[in-house]
Amino acid sequence: MAQSKVLYTVGRVVCTPIFKLIYRYKVINKANIPNDGKGYIIASNHISFSDPVLLGLGQKRRLNFMAKDELFSNKFFAWLIRHLGAFPVKRGAGDGKAIKNGEDIINEGNLMTIFIEGGRSKTGELMRPRSGFALIAQQTKASVVPACITKKGKRIFSKRIIHFSEPISVEELGLDSVDRRALRNASSIVMGKIKEMREQDLK
Repeated sequence: MAQSKVLYTVGRVVCTPIFKLIYRYKVINKANIPNDGKGYIIASNHISFSDPVLLGLGQKRRLNFMAKDELFSNKFFAWLIRHLGAFPVKRGAGDGKAIKNGEDIINEGNLMTIFIEGGRSKTGELMRPRSGFALIAQQTKASVVPACITKKGKRIFSKRIIHFSEPISVEELGLDSVDRRALRNASSIVMGKIKEMREQDLK
């Protein structure tokens, strides 16, 4: 199901003042997301259900998201998030269809967003990275933009910082070869960038 440009634009207009009021969010280096019409992968950590919205509000381009399939069990909510650019993935199952969807999004010149840890961190600490994004980068030759969402404080609605790193090419990620070690190394590189941003933003 194709993303609705109108619904996405309306959602951005409605959510911007609300999220500014609730989270007082700050965006760092949003210009690191190129506006050159090419497809890129945004690989982010995941600490809250609000993260997809914050990433969408944090830069100008429209995002597409790989989301856990449980979110699509309710028909109305599934219709809504599909029209906002989300598509389902079965976690831990080697979901080939989801990987193909991600590749199609990239090849069409769009942004594909994936939470690199494979799920939401309940503690806010970074978890072990997964390699799904690296496989898509390897297949599409798309550069990866690491992103970090940092919570400043312990309250539910504490201030958020959305931080984007510079794009990393598939060559820099060492994804020239097709093997699991290359995928794991690429995941470690991107998670390392996320960790650097998080440590900087917690100061």
